[in-house]
Amino acid sequence: MTVPRRRRTADVARHEILEAAERRLAQSGPQGLRLQDVAADVGISHPAVLHHFGSREGLVHAVIEQAIVKLQEDLVRSLSDTPQGDRPDTAAMFERVYETLFDRGYGRLMAWLLLAGYDPFNETARANWARIGEVAHGVRVKRFKGKRKPAYEDTMFAIVLSALVLFGQSIAGKSTLRVAGLGDDPTVERRFRAWVAALLAKHMEEGLP
Repeated sequence: MTVPRRRRTADVARHEILEAAERRLAQSGPQGLRLQDVAADVGISHPAVLHHFGSREGLVHAVIEQAIVKLQEDLVRSLSDTPQGDRPDTAAMFERVYETLFDRGYGRLMAWLLLAGYDPFNETARANWARIGEVAHGVRVKRFKGKRKPAYEDTMFAIVLSALVLFGQSIAGKSTLRVAGLGDDPTVERRFRAWVAALLAKHMEEGLP
């Protein structure tokens, strides 16, 4: 259903376009993100969407940036709210990230942007990466059981590894697990993420052997 047009500020229009695009992604995946449909959802013209974002690629880029920043801020809060001495719930964090990348289609969109030569990460996302590393390393140092305190780089390597695993699974996980002989059972994908999460949680507490 087309929403009636109304006057709004540029900031409000931009926000509503991004929200409508996110809903379209959640409902139909990347292939369902058409500028005409987003414009109709918001109650503006197709050229108005182009005015704010330049192209479909520009809108996709902005949607991904917004989703990444929201996800990062959520992870920072989860890590910061972990009671002192407790282990962060790595498996729950994995599921949260995977839901964004796979269920909501952002992994495929990120792959598309990267292959097209776009950088899907803005300065806020980069700053949040640093914040995630800082908070995760602080929690890790307090819980670490190894002989030598871990280096910050090692903590960041673990975070990057988890991001790459989840991104890769969101793109090719189902077919890779199938060709590896692990079957089509939907639960095998979650078990794989839980296995990786446990592996990384152990490394974060004990370091390399």
